[in-house]
Amino acid sequence: MTKTTENKLPGSKGEHLAQAKYGTTRRALAFYNKQMLTYLNPLMCEFIGQQELLFIATSDAQGECDCSLRAGHPGFVKVLDEKTLVYPEYRGNGVMASVGNILENPHIGMIFIDFFQHTVGLHVNGKACVVENDELAHLPNVSSEVIEASKICGGRSPERWILVEVEEAYIHCSKHIPLLQKLDKKIHWGTDDMKHKGGDAFKAKDCSRPWNQKVVESDIDQCC
Repeated sequence: MTKTTENKLPGSKGEHLAQAKYGTTRRALAFYNKQMLTYLNPLMCEFIGQQELLFIATSDAQGECDCSLRAGHPGFVKVLDEKTLVYPEYRGNGVMASVGNILENPHIGMIFIDFFQHTVGLHVNGKACVVENDELAHLPNVSSEVIEASKICGGRSPERWILVEVEEAYIHCSKHIPLLQKLDKKIHWGTDDMKHKGGDAFKAKDCSRPWNQKVVESDIDQCC
């Protein structure tokens, strides 16, 4: 689904063509009119405040896509108001695929899934931008909780934040979402220890690649 404009139905041209082709227009209209909002209602805000997993989808200026995971303690994604949320970017592998895409193309798709209680999901689509820690205080509706979170030191220290302007919010039905049991797991925040990061689980280290693996860091810096 793509963004809704005033007085027009939600969804893209392709979405509507697919509905007509496969005979789902009536079902889609019912969904638009009963389940889709252009903002976060109170129950959606409460739901987001309980989640510790977030899946995000971004693409670069050419439309090349990337899907990734974000995680933190429950409520690590902060709702600033019904049209705005923000989440922290913690230390990762340094590739910056999602952040890099957002710098080129602000469109973002997000889905929160509750695997442990209600097996329901919440889609949130919108436009994103990168916000540095020292810029947070200048944003409207930023709570003291968010400011304090930006000052955390150690492995859970946010390197920066992603601010999202909400354009669509709607349910992902629970029908096929598995009910899982959560077990204790020690989280090694900010670690570079390969054992704690999963090591070479897919045995990719020694596989062939189409690019020159001998490129040195100085060459990469010059390219950028």
